[in-house]
Amino acid sequence: MAKVTFKDNEINTIADLPSAGETAPDFTLTKTDMSDVGIADFAGKRVILNIFPSIETPVCSASVKRFNSEVEKLENTEILCVSKDLPFAHARFNADEEIKNVISLCELRNSDFGDRYGVRIVDGPLAGLFARALVAVDENSRIIFTQLVPDISEEPDYHSVLKLLGNESESVEFCTTTATPEHSRLNDTDEPCDDGTRGKI
Repeated sequence: MAKVTFKDNEINTIADLPSAGETAPDFTLTKTDMSDVGIADFAGKRVILNIFPSIETPVCSASVKRFNSEVEKLENTEILCVSKDLPFAHARFNADEEIKNVISLCELRNSDFGDRYGVRIVDGPLAGLFARALVAVDENSRIIFTQLVPDISEEPDYHSVLKLLGNESESVEFCTTTATPEHSRLNDTDEPCDDGTRGKI
C-alpha cells in the first residue's frame, strides 16, 4: 500500500508500484476499438505507461497531450495512456484533441492492471480509480523507471522519463521515484537522477 494526496487529504493505493529491475506484470487492457492487449503485445519495444484517474479531468488530459507530442522524438517506444474511463470516452477525447501518437487503454474486462501495478485507489472520493503514475519498460519487459505522483493534482515527471528513454545507449540506469523531493538510482543511491522538480517544468 502506498499513500498519495488529493486536495490535501491522504489516500491509499492497493499496493506499491512494481520495482525497477522487475519484469513488468502482465495485464489485460482494452483499446478504443474494443480489442484487448497485454504487455506481450509490445515485446521488443520500450513502453511508457501513463496512468491516471480520468481523461475527463484537466491534468489527466494534459498528460495525454504532452506525451502525444513527445513520443515521436523517442525511438522504438509506445506510450500507453491508461485509466478506468470507457473506451468511448478515450475515443471521443482523442478525436476532439487529434491524439494519434499514443495508445489509449482502459481496465474494462477485469481488474488485473490496477491490482498488479498497485495503482488502484482504495479509499476517499476517488476510490476505485487509478492514482497518477508512470512506469517505463525496456525492450525486454524489464521495468526501468517508476513514479507515483505524490499529489494527484500534479502532472507526472515528464522530464525524467523522457530523458531516460531518449538515451539510446545499451546501458540504461534504473530510476524509481516516490513521494519524495528527489529521485534515487537503484545502482547509485547517493546520486539524484534529476533536479527534483517532479514534473514542474
